Amino acid sequence: MAEPITHKVTVITDDQTLTLEVSDGANLRQALLAAGLSPHGKLSRRVNCGGRGLCATCGVWIEGQQPAPQHWHDRIGAALGYPRLSCQIAVHAPLTVRLVPGKIMWGKPERARRYRHTNQTGSAH
Repeated sequence: MAEPITHKVTVITDDQTLTLEVSDGANLRQALLAAGLSPHGKLSRRVNCGGRGLCATCGVWIEGQQPAPQHWHDRIGAALGYPRLSCQIAVHAPLTVRLVPGKIMWGKPERARRYRHTNQTGSAH
């Protein structure tokens, strides 16, 4: 029987960097919560949509290569430079994520972090 495929997810917080081994296809939000790391802000840790992509409170910054957004809410937020919805990211490759420091609910957009699809030659669409 083949070994299950796993990926390293590096998580950067205010005071530490941790590495998680995550099964291929695992939900990023669930993997973070299982490791005792909350992607939610102070107010949304107890009250949130439970991973359905509706409240946008589980946003994290993806450092480096970003997976393409699949969910409508994540596509809009990513295009505007908001943190990516961890509940809508399936881990299929190594990732480095940064928990949003000081976030109360959603986190603020950063124009330089806007997701732009690139083709195989590296040019943006």
